Amino acid sequence: MVCGGVRMQVYLDVVIVLNVLVDLLLLIGTNRLCGYETHPGRAVLSSALGGVYAGVCLLPGFAFLGNLLWRTVFLVLMSAIGFGFERSVLRRGAVFVLLSMALGGVAVGLSSKGFWAVAASAGCVCLLCAIGFRGRLSGQKYVAVELAYCGKQVKLTALRDTGNMLQDPITGKEVLVVGADIARKLTGLTVEQLKNPVENVGAIPGLRLIPYKAIGQESGMLLALKLSQVQIGSRKGSWLVAFAPEGLGAEGAYQGLTGGTV
Repeated sequence: MVCGGVRMQVYLDVVIVLNVLVDLLLLIGTNRLCGYETHPGRAVLSSALGGVYAGVCLLPGFAFLGNLLWRTVFLVLMSAIGFGFERSVLRRGAVFVLLSMALGGVAVGLSSKGFWAVAASAGCVCLLCAIGFRGRLSGQKYVAVELAYCGKQVKLTALRDTGNMLQDPITGKEVLVVGADIARKLTGLTVEQLKNPVENVGAIPGLRLIPYKAIGQESGMLLALKLSQVQIGSRKGSWLVAFAPEGLGAEGAYQGLTGGTV
């Protein structure tokens, strides 16, 4: 009994470790393919859930967890944890499923279910997403942004736009541009105030004007505010944030614009 129990424990350990590794690689590959940065903590927690789920499915009396319903439930949970409660979670969740199916096809093609064969296959899928597709399924790359001002905190997704050359005329530092909805939530500035920047530059202490020029549009001014608590991806610090008088991004895919280096 002891020997049998030991063999069963080792087998479960291998299954859990393998699934954690594979899920982690697939989560990284999904983010790279969709143009998003991977949040290490979320990815590890999500892959850990997937590994534990795979192990529990092998325990006596828990085989029912392997049916389609429960697989779907845990896939949704893994996507929510791994990708966050963002508008992109459905798209990234779908890509995650497709990559999982692709991995299954590769494993079958190798005619092997060995630990290293499956792990290597997952690594190849991740590498293909990172290099073969340049990490861009849609040709765009996004970054998570957090802004804090006067006790208010707003989280958003920003597009890394290499064509965004907007700079602080004083420091030469790149400027983060956010849409009107974010401006209202963070500072209370209205669309009308943003459309008339010169008249409303004194609406909030610290507001200033940033000149800009867009293709097909006349040059103009944007209201901007330097915030001391800004996080763009992994970078934290003070940042000049400009407020556009309209929304940014089709269908809410992103709510801000950064330059190509932040």
